[in-house]
Amino acid sequence: MTASRTARERVRAELTKEITDIARRQLATEGAGGLSLRAVAREMGMVSSAIYRYFPSRDDLLTALIIDSYNALGEAVERAEAAVPRDDHLARWLAACGAVRDWGVAHPHEYALIYGSPVPGYQAPQDTVTARVRDVAVLGRIMSEAWQAGALRPAEEEAPPELEQEVVNFRPLMPGVPDNVIWRVITGWTGLYGWVSFEVFGQFNNTIEDRGTAFGHTMRLAAGTIGLTR
Repeated sequence: MTASRTARERVRAELTKEITDIARRQLATEGAGGLSLRAVAREMGMVSSAIYRYFPSRDDLLTALIIDSYNALGEAVERAEAAVPRDDHLARWLAACGAVRDWGVAHPHEYALIYGSPVPGYQAPQDTVTARVRDVAVLGRIMSEAWQAGALRPAEEEAPPELEQEVVNFRPLMPGVPDNVIWRVITGWTGLYGWVSFEVFGQFNNTIEDRGTAFGHTMRLAAGTIGLTR
């Protein structure tokens, strides 16, 4: 009985992977809004009713693809940042930023799924939250440890009091970091993803050619804005 159940689970895992692999190819040709369980079933040679045993709706399949994409990006950032000495916070920041860019450029359709336009009619469930913050958690950890080590300059400017509640969700990612410094980190964070989105979505075409060098320089400028020093 156990062996039989294990075999069924293995078959289910293999079919689930095949479904998501085909769905990713659909993202490239149809976009997230055009994702179709029936089309996936047709490509697999399955009746459409059979695929609903794996993903009851298109939104369930979208959620699986979104979680996979967030996890793949998070894993890439974690791996790149972990390879850098712990006391070199600037190098850790640059490594993490570079990993975000490398992954986004190599996986433009998955990047568009998680950082592009919202899919009409789709509401991301709570299931996506843990995967969604993996890459941001790395950046937050760098800043928290840099602050504790004295490698993050205090901010001279104060955030408007109206923004006190807006920073609540960021504090757990950067324990110990003052709110006005967190706002500088948010500036760097949005600059990172703004750059990658511009590159992935073609906004730099015919404007910036040496994007690797330009990206590295921009992320060093962002580090300076944040107050990160060697």
